[in-house]
Amino acid sequence: MHADLILTGGRIYTVDPARPWIEAVAVVGDRIAAVGSREDIAPWAGPATRVVDLEGRFVLPGLIDSHIHFIQGGQALSSVQLRGVASREEFRARLGAYVEDLPEGEWVVEGNWDHQCFTKVELPRKEWIDDITPRHPVCLNRLDGHMALCNSVALRLAHIGRDTPDVPGGEIVRDPATGEPTGILKDAAADLVYQIFPPPTRAQLRRMAEASLRAAAEKGVTTVHDVSGEAGFDAYQDLLKEGRLTTRISFYLPITFVSETVKLKLKSGFGSARLRFAGLKGFADGSLGSSTASFFDPYLGTGNRGLFHSQMFPEGIMKERVQAADQGDLQVAIHAIGDRAIDALLGIFEEVEQAGGERDRRFRMEHAQHVRPEDFARFARGRVIASVQPYHAIDDGRWAGSLIDEARLAWAFPYRSFLDAGVALAFGSDWPVAPMDPILAIHAAVTRQTLDGRHPDGWIPEQKISLEAAIHASTLGGAWAEFAEAEKGSITPGKLADVAVLDRDLFRIRPEEIKDAHVSMTLCGGEVVYRNGF
Repeated sequence: MHADLILTGGRIYTVDPARPWIEAVAVVGDRIAAVGSREDIAPWAGPATRVVDLEGRFVLPGLIDSHIHFIQGGQALSSVQLRGVASREEFRARLGAYVEDLPEGEWVVEGNWDHQCFTKVELPRKEWIDDITPRHPVCLNRLDGHMALCNSVALRLAHIGRDTPDVPGGEIVRDPATGEPTGILKDAAADLVYQIFPPPTRAQLRRMAEASLRAAAEKGVTTVHDVSGEAGFDAYQDLLKEGRLTTRISFYLPITFVSETVKLKLKSGFGSARLRFAGLKGFADGSLGSSTASFFDPYLGTGNRGLFHSQMFPEGIMKERVQAADQGDLQVAIHAIGDRAIDALLGIFEEVEQAGGERDRRFRMEHAQHVRPEDFARFARGRVIASVQPYHAIDDGRWAGSLIDEARLAWAFPYRSFLDAGVALAFGSDWPVAPMDPILAIHAAVTRQTLDGRHPDGWIPEQKISLEAAIHASTLGGAWAEFAEAEKGSITPGKLADVAVLDRDLFRIRPEEIKDAHVSMTLCGGEVVYRNGF
């Protein structure tokens, strides 16, 4: 048998402990047929074989983004870009330019601003934008998705005013002098506006999906764990039928769908290698940047301990949902950031496991950012996967010390401690909250150099991990997190031919240079879905 494709002449890191380094790969169909030296693979070449000389480039298994809002990311690519804005004036200028040619009445959403980047750190207000958006409802997310700025048009449409009560798991931020809403809505309060958004059309969803697929291929991402919910499913199915789904999508539905999912007898893993149902996604709390992550101790200088998410109410409902999912053979992935939320979620997992008996559940905790020292052993005992996003560490590390004390900071984004405790790590981006770029995530985990350049030796350097461990979390760790380690995550004969080719060898450059590496080629199932530079 001859190969359809041969990659040869590179330094190939397989992430397979049986044979970590090779020079060449033979692909038949969508699978890896053989690996080895140039000489080993040469006999696989036939008249119709396409041979790609890697010219010494560095090769990894296709990269897996284990936590991403894929459709939302595609939407964000076409919306107003407020990430990195540093002043009220710049905020207004970008938004004003965006709405200038926008049809009257069309919603302005996403934005992904970060008030921690403002020269004067303060929350924006509706007064910043009302005069430039009188004919458009505006609801602009903070980049973490746990806070939004609305203009007066949007507030009126949602019937939010001075007398509107807060909702469980959310807060309508009010002017202390007048009691009027400032335009900032935290967590569940933003749902009052989200629920009146006009749904995107099927054509719009398709454009979002196509934009996201292009972006993924450019970054060497061959699988995403999409926590966007059901939003893009129509578009994904259409693209799958047409053979244009160039990234593998494992999607998670909201845990609030558990009853319907169980009734349909839908199980985790249903679908194909390109599009599969992975499980259910939920929320236990908010975010650090929005001061809604739930902690035992208050945020510095306040009495605020954060918020449990609305999905935790009424009390006990999250346990009921996780238990129902467990009984229905459905994997769960639950967002928890603050130490109190992490403790509560671990308690739920422990109770559900005790009631359901021993089996391979692979509970996932998404983010798991601020962990008490005594809780690492609980992760390990429950075999709970820490699904984490290292870019958040080098972003939040710029300002986290202004919100929480040193004792809690010592255990922030604790990747080394997770590994030392025997906890499985899976890396993701949380795009569009952070860039969809696994190379940046690897760099962040290895160096912990914050974005402001103030920690050249690493922020909380004790929590740095090795390059090997970071690559594992971006490949085989992600495959493990979706029960797919037999199919992908390493360059191993029999597995899917998902490959990322980089322009430089990450093992032969200084750690601080990892962020400068670029993807030269991406293969998904043996198909070249992106190529640049050779």
